[in-house]
Amino acid sequence: MIQSPQTDPPDGSAPHAVGNEPAPAGCSTPVTPPDTHDERPDPRFGVLGQLSVHGRTMSVTSPVRRAVLTACLLRYGRPIGIAEFSEILWDDPPVSATANLRSHVTGLRRDLDEAEPGLGDRMRTYRGAQCGYGLEIAPDEFDLPRFTAAVQRGRNWLLRGSHKSAVDALEQAVGLWNGPFGQDLPPTRWFNAHIAGLNNARLDAYQDLFTASVLAGRTTMLAYRIESVIAEAPYRQHLWELLAAVHCLHGDTVSTLSVVNRCQKLFAEDLGLDLPPGIEAMRTAALNWDREEAMRLVASRTQDSAERCQCRRPPRPSS
Repeated sequence: MIQSPQTDPPDGSAPHAVGNEPAPAGCSTPVTPPDTHDERPDPRFGVLGQLSVHGRTMSVTSPVRRAVLTACLLRYGRPIGIAEFSEILWDDPPVSATANLRSHVTGLRRDLDEAEPGLGDRMRTYRGAQCGYGLEIAPDEFDLPRFTAAVQRGRNWLLRGSHKSAVDALEQAVGLWNGPFGQDLPPTRWFNAHIAGLNNARLDAYQDLFTASVLAGRTTMLAYRIESVIAEAPYRQHLWELLAAVHCLHGDTVSTLSVVNRCQKLFAEDLGLDLPPGIEAMRTAALNWDREEAMRLVASRTQDSAERCQCRRPPRPSS
């Protein structure tokens, strides 16, 4: 790869030099990206999947304590008032909500100290006008800000045609997850909103990763990976398009048509919808043995898909 005489920004913005990574059909010439390897130590706290400390699942037996810690992480840097905390944990807070919360915070401090001596001191009690609780951590200690940043880097490189660097950044992003978010959390309105938002952000990241992988020519085992995500989110049209595209690019018309037929049946029986136009176009490309058209269809979806994802970025952890 041709090296730029200047260091490009790590977020993929305003690159300075043109690289020699070949562009697939229908794509603009890519720019030379920086090294996307993340050499930082693993985050201390994790919520992307199982609640964890230093990569180990937190052995917190109380679901309320797990919810308290998760809420503090999602709102890190800002205390949560007692009244708001009650509404986060219970849609209809009990009369004893304040006393229950105080007891659970005390127990959570013990759990944190067991995970790492002194870690319980990070759980702070705030008094005065903003009476409540909060967790003192830096963004680098938490997996969610890292995920958000890696997704943004990957999406920027994808839009600029640096598909291999987009794959690397997006692999970092999805690698921070160890399962869907929200397991064992109380089904309150507050948590349900975060569960939906974060899990959609995870699926968006996988979708961008698979798109970048197709455009970069990294399709080994890709069909299997896409099938695994479709099993979680079967109504995501773009995933079906990408799965059909992978088989089409491999010259496997039979598998492409099988994917199209499965999608058509699912959408008709479950949603009462016709076959999506993008899937129909991929079927036509497969029947015509037109791999270039399949690649062009994937590339043409990149801009629209990225713009839609920009409109629903992962929620800021402190909001």
